[in-house]
Parts: sequence; structure tokens; C-alpha cells
Amino acid sequence: MPTSAIDRLIERLAGERAVLVSVSSTQGSVPREAGAWMAVFCDGATAGTVGGGNLEFEAIAIGRRALAGEAAPPTRRFALGPSLGQCCGGIVHLRFELLQPAQTGPLRERLEAAEDLVRMPVALFGGGHVGHAIVDALRPLPVRVHWIDSRDEVFPTDLPRWVCAEHSTPVEAAVADLAPGSRVLVMSFSHAEDLDIVAACLQRRRDRVDLPFIGLIGSKSKWASFRHRLEARGFAEAELAAVTSPIGVPGVAGKEPAVIAAAVAAQLMQQRSAAKT
Repeated sequence: MPTSAIDRLIERLAGERAVLVSVSSTQGSVPREAGAWMAVFCDGATAGTVGGGNLEFEAIAIGRRALAGEAAPPTRRFALGPSLGQCCGGIVHLRFELLQPAQTGPLRERLEAAEDLVRMPVALFGGGHVGHAIVDALRPLPVRVHWIDSRDEVFPTDLPRWVCAEHSTPVEAAVADLAPGSRVLVMSFSHAEDLDIVAACLQRRRDRVDLPFIGLIGSKSKWASFRHRLEARGFAEAELAAVTSPIGVPGVAGKEPAVIAAAVAAQLMQQRSAAKT
């Protein structure tokens, strides 16, 4: 499994110092949000990023000087346009913090908590080939996944900490406990299960209005059949409009699991961006 930036930082802190650079606040258009961080080591290596470009170049230089003994200001203001020649034009306040070797336990908890605040909840129903490919595609992205299947033997054992796997029978019963704001992906091994999951999601939207996206894998003909069955269950046209099927950004051709996963991951990032506007 690829190591995360937090893992790389903790590993190197076992035997050396580092400077933690974090975005404390921002104004206007900036490359990273508050809470983003980067660790700088004596050799110039880094873990994480505060946005790249001259901002990151300057931050690395300040961090290396601090590790060499020069006092660094606790925070520093960067105007991206005038002072750094970056066309974002916003303002970033960076915090600089010297980390000592073996300062790992509370630091990991703190960075993971900050990371979790910006992760969008995704509920993935289905542990088949496409489900596995989607989890792989989402590994580097700012999401947390609730992965659900009625078969408990389908989940791998090396899941990252932001993926919670759940065996649920009946599978649609898990809909009641999804995190508010979850983007739901439906792709179980059974069309009957898919229909029940979508119906449970629509019922929850009717009751709570807190599932902003329901994506159903399959063809247009599958969705046409589902529409008729859901109408027979009492769901109105306006309610059915909340379901996106087929899933994935338009224009991406291919039925390979990795191709579908790439299209779905892009669609989820569209959802995340739309939620911020």
C-alpha cells in the first residue's frame, strides 16, 4: 500500500527534526485551503504540500533555515501576486513549527483530524471489481468511504484508515446510518439489491434531505426499468431526478473497472467542488 504524507513524516521524525508548515488562514484565490500542510526536512525533502510554486519554494527555504538554527516567525503572510509572482492573487498565512524527533503520537492524531475535516463522505454499495477499482482510485483524494456489501468476504484486509467496510444484511439497511452529506454510489452484485438501495436512499432524501448525490451504475435501459419500479413504489418524478445513472463524468468511454473508476472519481470531485461554491 502506498504510504501517506503523514506516514512519511512520522517515519522520518523517528530520527530527525522537521519543520511543519501549515496553512493557518487564507483570503481570495489560493492554491490550498486552511489546514493543508507540508513537512520540510534538513535535506530539502518534503512530505505533503501547501500548494506548490513560489509559495512552497519560499516555505521550504524558511523551513531549512529554521532547521539550520535561524529563528523563523511563527506565522508569515504571503501575498501571492505582488510578492511571489503567482497569478492566484490571494493571501496565505503560513505557520512554521519546529518538530523534534519522536514527536509522533499527538502529531499524527492532530494531522489526521485536520485531514478528516476536508474529506467528503462517500457511501459505496458493492464490493465487486468496479467497487475495488473505485476505492483504489479514491486513495489519494480527499474523501472518506463507507464501503458496504451483503457479502462480508469481499473486502480486502489492507484498507486505508479513511475506508470503513461494513457487512449489512439486508444491504439497504445501512442507508439509515450513512453520514449526512454522503455521495452514494450503488453497484452491488444484484439488480434487486441495487433497486432496494436506491429506494432506501430516496426515502431518506424524502425524510431528511441529506443525501445530495445518488449514483447508480448501469445502462440507460437499466435505469428506465428502475424508474418504472420506483414509480410503482410511490416515488414522484421530482424525487427520481435525484438519481444519476449511468454514473461517471460524461464522455469517458470504456467498460474496464479502472476506466469507470476514473470517471466516477472525477464526478465525485465535481460534487466536492460544487459543494464549496
